[in-house]
Amino acid sequence: MRFDSVKVSLPLKKKFMVSKGGAEIKTNILTIMNNRYSGEASGSVYYGPSIEILEADIAHGLDILRGEDSITQGTLELITLSDIHPTAKSALTGMVLNYLSGETEKYPWEIVGLGSPVGIRSSWTVGIEKPADMIKAIRESDYPIIKIKMGTDDDAEILDGLDSVGGKQIRVDANGGWSCAKAEEMIYYLSKKGVTLIEQPTDIAFLEEWRHLKGRCEHVELFVDEGLGSLDDYENAAPHVDGINIKMEKCGGIVAGTEIARRARKEHKKVMLGCMVESSIGIAQSVYMSSLADYFDLDGPLLLQDDIANGIRYDKESIAVDREIIGGPTLKRELIEKFLSS
Repeated sequence: MRFDSVKVSLPLKKKFMVSKGGAEIKTNILTIMNNRYSGEASGSVYYGPSIEILEADIAHGLDILRGEDSITQGTLELITLSDIHPTAKSALTGMVLNYLSGETEKYPWEIVGLGSPVGIRSSWTVGIEKPADMIKAIRESDYPIIKIKMGTDDDAEILDGLDSVGGKQIRVDANGGWSCAKAEEMIYYLSKKGVTLIEQPTDIAFLEEWRHLKGRCEHVELFVDEGLGSLDDYENAAPHVDGINIKMEKCGGIVAGTEIARRARKEHKKVMLGCMVESSIGIAQSVYMSSLADYFDLDGPLLLQDDIANGIRYDKESIAVDREIIGGPTLKRELIEKFLSS
């Protein structure tokens, strides 16, 4: 068995901004097994980890795999329990899961006992820009589900501009950029604009206040994202939120993500599957576990100038997998060579 990792610098269609940072090029790491089966590590521009930490942890994880006599379904658990960063775990898990799929000729979701991916409708994200440009982007978008990044001093102007937007389902992500006082105000006014889903209104430190921030806006659902990585994180957050945003890079891959999602559904919490700025290699695990989710925010590949793999298809908000997805998405070799980073 051969294991490799490569660093790629992926240009975005335009600079992508959130309340705590932005990027024009995203540097991610691909893990590749037997020159075919791949995973992707994509850290947060603001929260990390650094590319150096990712490289070191992926190298350590690959050494663990090289020490195994064989790669089996138990290897997924081995990776999940290893002492490396969750983002590195996710890349290794995706690679191994795709390998197991290819070797058994089963669909990846069947390997982990999940249902087929059907009916996936993702939001499309409008990053932070000048308010007029954001409203223009929302109005002109072909996507019916829009997630707006907020959490700056321009929020009031964006709020006013939403009156000129029609025919869209609007969601809001403040990325923890609001104080409790501003969050309470924004939740109220956004609810009047028809917004029913708000993600990370404040920093995770004020999570216990979220129920109070909603006031009488019971139809608004508050989702936690930042600070949600493990099952312990979920248990701490659950009493205070309506839903959770699970990202493979934060929880460590589909094994841990599935455990969190199943617990949340058992406790009648809503589940969203989110992503970083990454290719369809990175979002593949989220697509595989889509049967456990209520909402999807999987537009990462749409933010890139070029997706670097085939196998997962976008038709505006709808996401589908090719019948040939056994073994996972296939890399576009010419683009990998183009975007290789030293």
